[in-house]
This record gives sequence, C-alpha cells and structure tokens, in this order.
Amino acid sequence: MLKTYFPILVFAFLGLTVGGLFAMLNHLIGPKKPARATDASRRQREPYESGIPVEPMKNFRFGVSFYLIAMLFILFDIEVVFLYPVAVQLRAFGTFALIETIVFIALLLVAFVYVWRRGALEWR
Repeated sequence: MLKTYFPILVFAFLGLTVGGLFAMLNHLIGPKKPARATDASRRQREPYESGIPVEPMKNFRFGVSFYLIAMLFILFDIEVVFLYPVAVQLRAFGTFALIETIVFIALLLVAFVYVWRRGALEWR
C-alpha cells in the first residue's frame, strides 16, 4: 500500500521543502520595510491611473443602469462562450448539434430583443 502513495509523499515533501526554502530566502535577502515612511514610499501608496493621480470623490455612487448593463454583459458573454465547443466539434456532433445550436442562438436573440425592448440597454 505504501508503494502507491510513495510518489505523492515524495512530491509533497519536495514541494513543501522548496516552498519553505524560497520563503526563508525571501525573508533573509528580500527587501525590508523602512523604519519610517520616506517620500518615495508615500508616493507608492497613492492611487495612480493613466498618469493622473486619482482623487476619490465622496458620496460617488454608480447608477443602477451601470450594474444592469454589466450583469447583462456577463450573462450574454458566458452564454456565447458555450458556442465555442460546439463550433470546434460540429462535425463530430452531427446535425443534431447544429439544430440545437440554432435553437440556442434563437433563444439568445429573443432574450436580447426582450432586454432591448425593456430599455435595459439605455444609458441613463
């Protein structure tokens, strides 16, 4: 029974040993935190976006339409990802998969038209 678990034990031992060794080396020769804050360390903690320092605005809230569009994007994006495996293996799946894919795309189109008609895609 020990023969079957021996390779697992060897890899676990090697992984823990190498990981522990790297952590110890990082602790010994890695960069140290300065005793007091320097000008450079204060600048590094400031937010930075595209060359313009970002100043957080108080009481700034995203609108509900932003979240709705973001959720719809994720929903439709994930559904479209399901089309990729079918497209890759369409010949192996046959005609049935082609019909199912057409039905799936039609349902996606119906859902998209419904969301569009409800006004969920209008930015307010």
